[in-house]
Amino acid sequence: EVDITRPLFSLNFLKSTFYLSYSVTLDIFGVLAIIGILMAGYRRMFMKPVNLKNRRDDAIILTSFLVILLTGFLIEGLRIGVTRPPWEAWSPAGKITADLLASLGMTSGSMRQIHLFTWWFHLVISLAFLAYMPYSKLFHIFTTPLSIFFQSLEPKGILKKMELEEADHFGASEINHFSWKQLMELDACTECGRCSDVCPATLTEKALSPMEVIVELRDYLSLTGPAMLSSKNGEKQTGSSIKKMVGNIVQDEELWGCTTCRACQQACPVYIEHIPTIIEMRRHLVLEESRFPTEVTNTFKNLEVNGNPWGISAEDREKWTEGLTVPTMRETGGEVDYLFWVGCAGAYDARHQKVSRAMVQILNAAGVNFAILGKEETCNGDPARRIGNEYLFQILAEQNVETLKRYRFKKILTTCPHCFNTLSNEYRQFGTDFEVVHHTRLLDELIANNKIKLHKEIRSTVTYHDSCYLGRHNDIYDAPRRVVQAIPGVTLKEMPRNRENGFCCGAGGGRMWMEEPHPKVNHNRIEEAAGLNPNVVTSACPFCATMLSDAINETKRQESLENRDISLLVLEAMDISNE
Repeated sequence: EVDITRPLFSLNFLKSTFYLSYSVTLDIFGVLAIIGILMAGYRRMFMKPVNLKNRRDDAIILTSFLVILLTGFLIEGLRIGVTRPPWEAWSPAGKITADLLASLGMTSGSMRQIHLFTWWFHLVISLAFLAYMPYSKLFHIFTTPLSIFFQSLEPKGILKKMELEEADHFGASEINHFSWKQLMELDACTECGRCSDVCPATLTEKALSPMEVIVELRDYLSLTGPAMLSSKNGEKQTGSSIKKMVGNIVQDEELWGCTTCRACQQACPVYIEHIPTIIEMRRHLVLEESRFPTEVTNTFKNLEVNGNPWGISAEDREKWTEGLTVPTMRETGGEVDYLFWVGCAGAYDARHQKVSRAMVQILNAAGVNFAILGKEETCNGDPARRIGNEYLFQILAEQNVETLKRYRFKKILTTCPHCFNTLSNEYRQFGTDFEVVHHTRLLDELIANNKIKLHKEIRSTVTYHDSCYLGRHNDIYDAPRRVVQAIPGVTLKEMPRNRENGFCCGAGGGRMWMEEPHPKVNHNRIEEAAGLNPNVVTSACPFCATMLSDAINETKRQESLENRDISLLVLEAMDISNE
């Protein structure tokens, strides 16, 4: 009012009822702010949450806030103590302070002197704090709105395509290899720890903490940024005198611990995208350093030579169809409604072959016009891309796209969320526009349209495990649950961590092909499921099925608990004879 509205517009608004309301509101929120700061300090000093790290910056910020608020109330109390305005009751905190000072025998003259000193002290501290903010974690006040505004509008499950022929580096080995948005996200982090609170790697005592990765990179940016700005070739200048970003600042074990489950991004209030940042560093390790877990070597070799992670011959891709009526695209000669993308697990893994066979029987019973690629199908490339081998992923993707473009079909059907995500979202980077349907959605549609009838009652208590790549990556939550609830006799119980807050099985991000030390992610999940006393943990993903089944066996629960894909429950409820 004094600086702007009165001299420029001759407007006084701090008067009458508005001023009284303004004064009491300011006091109330000031007191609440002090209480909040004291609670935050107590939480950090005594409760010490695991994923909330205490740094000098935190102490400076909380102390500064507290001093500014307390001196503000002291100034108000001294002013009221000297002037004693008739409306002093509308400044309750100030009045209490004034009464306290008067009870201590402080005179009006001494109050004036202390008021002058305190006013200047309050001003200096406030201005110093404002100057400190850009150099502290509070810089996120400016970058957080930008991070939210510039959040990716791409499908959640997509990773950026590398232009391999044009790239002068593969992945991120230096801080300036990240995009401007990724660098901005480092400063947007509030260090709230929510990402690490839900991270399956962190919760099972692995090296990875998503928040720590972001903070480590932010500190590294602060360290190397000035040198890079002052040098035309900052990479060389910083590389010789400062620790390497990947391997020293961010440890290899942190990067390989990520399951790409997206729980961190789901929990982040400022929309930081941890997964692309981690994958960029993985790409550097794989493509430039050839530094990755030894067990992944066979996975890459099998994908290159045989087109599947198991290394089984492509000639065996159709063996699972023996005894069933399964048309192939090369034999149909015309258009089909659904191209059934069986996937590597559906073709080679004995556990998931049952799912493929179940889906064929359901499709035939419903009269669905479908066909498979069979021997012409190869791995979609998801494991290679998530592990960091973008080169291998693109080879597999281009091969599949070329094959798919030879045939006519309306939709692609998958039983694997990883296949679903890659074909639906990431193959668009190669000029496709396929409509891809996950089998839980098709089953839901067939049941709703009475194309299949569920006659047999299955007396079971079932809990459903949300696949990360079906749920958080592609927002498919309701269709699987509707299918389970449509099965006669089934009681569906939800685990505490479900839907967008569901807990990972531990197989994503290429972790399916890596060894994991104890405690294991899948054990954590099956312990949660077992707490409901179900008969069945149902899922809709071959990776999840493997991890959950292994956890059931390893925790010796196989006599009371089993994992079954939703399609197997549906087939049993249909009560049709095997072909």
